[in-house]
Amino acid sequence: MEILIQLAIILAKVIGLTFLVVLPLVPISVYFERRFSAVIQDRVGPNRVGIPLTLLGMKKDFHFFGLVQPMADGLKLFLKEDFTPVHVRKAFYWLAPALTVIPALVTVCVVPFGSPIEIGGREVELVIANLDVGPLFVFAVSSLAVYGITLAGWSSNSKYPFVGGVRSTAQMISYEIALGLSIIPVLLYYGDLNLSNIVQHQADHGWLLLPFWGHDAENPFIHKLLFLIPALIAFLIFTISIFAETNRMPFDLPECETELVGGYHTEYSSMKFAMFFMGEYAAMVIGSALIVTLFLGGWSVGFGADAWISGLAIGSFKFGGLIHLGVFLAKLVAFILFFILVRWTVPRFRYDQLMRLGWVIFFEAALINVFLAALIVAAPQFTAAITITGGIVLLAVTGALIWVLRVSEPKTLPNQGLLGSN
Repeated sequence: MEILIQLAIILAKVIGLTFLVVLPLVPISVYFERRFSAVIQDRVGPNRVGIPLTLLGMKKDFHFFGLVQPMADGLKLFLKEDFTPVHVRKAFYWLAPALTVIPALVTVCVVPFGSPIEIGGREVELVIANLDVGPLFVFAVSSLAVYGITLAGWSSNSKYPFVGGVRSTAQMISYEIALGLSIIPVLLYYGDLNLSNIVQHQADHGWLLLPFWGHDAENPFIHKLLFLIPALIAFLIFTISIFAETNRMPFDLPECETELVGGYHTEYSSMKFAMFFMGEYAAMVIGSALIVTLFLGGWSVGFGADAWISGLAIGSFKFGGLIHLGVFLAKLVAFILFFILVRWTVPRFRYDQLMRLGWVIFFEAALINVFLAALIVAAPQFTAAITITGGIVLLAVTGALIWVLRVSEPKTLPNQGLLGSN
């Protein structure tokens, strides 16, 4: 009986957190994208698609601010002809869209959506799988998404999709290195790979980027302030690398329509075409969730209020975790809006600029940041002389690296302009 109850709880969490929380955020993100871009460009945006009640004799149609537009888009793509060109490699052509969506949805299972709730004396964690290797699992599974894009380009048996697939492979490999290195300072600080424990630590002792409560002998305020330096660097590198990993503007070179028609999905139509965009937006949601979890407290309200919220109850039902779920979703939506704002504000990089940013700037900066974070974390165990010596050595190495990069940078001739360097 106990096994059946556990299976029922797991099934409820999978359906509730994946299909009722994350998947609905995909069409909502599309709606936000259209409305936000309309505001930026001084347009109206979607506001007409609705339920035609006038056909039933009523005076007005039900528009609901254009919120029915995502449903209309989904219905349109579902009913469109599913055309498969004769020249494609069919097995891989059909497999590629699934390989793009599935990894983004699988990574949901390790994200803590809220503090535990209690129903009838039984504690239920608002995370599908509370793994002790959460970030590693996310990186391992999400890196598989590149196979979907690469296979889509290769199996289309067409030049533009193939170039888009190759671009995506190089881009994701380049930025996964910076992504992995940027998270090491965070893991050094917490000494834990369990995302639920990381969020709980932030609830008790301050968010990584807002460490203003929960001070004690093991978490002194001055140590938190010092760690803000590597934390901010890690946040910047991690966030920009997430943009590159999700192929979002200004890193959407794999589907660059000005050069590649549509990139890796040029030969796709109907729901297979829609699955690529579902995968992109789902990856954006999961990337935002990971940033919020590691740097911005996850479900934590902050300022010492989380313990009180977790204890809220009606009889034997402790519902504080549902409030934390709402807080987490509010932070998630705010960061999704930030993704959209960047897309409609920052122009697309040239490919050489994209590669230089990943290999020449982010890789070195993330590596130096690891040593800086290690020095700050280990400083309480060292004498002042050792700490100062380590800081001087780190500064000297950083200066030497910057000098080498500047000397080795290729010079651009005056008449080359935007065409690039030799």
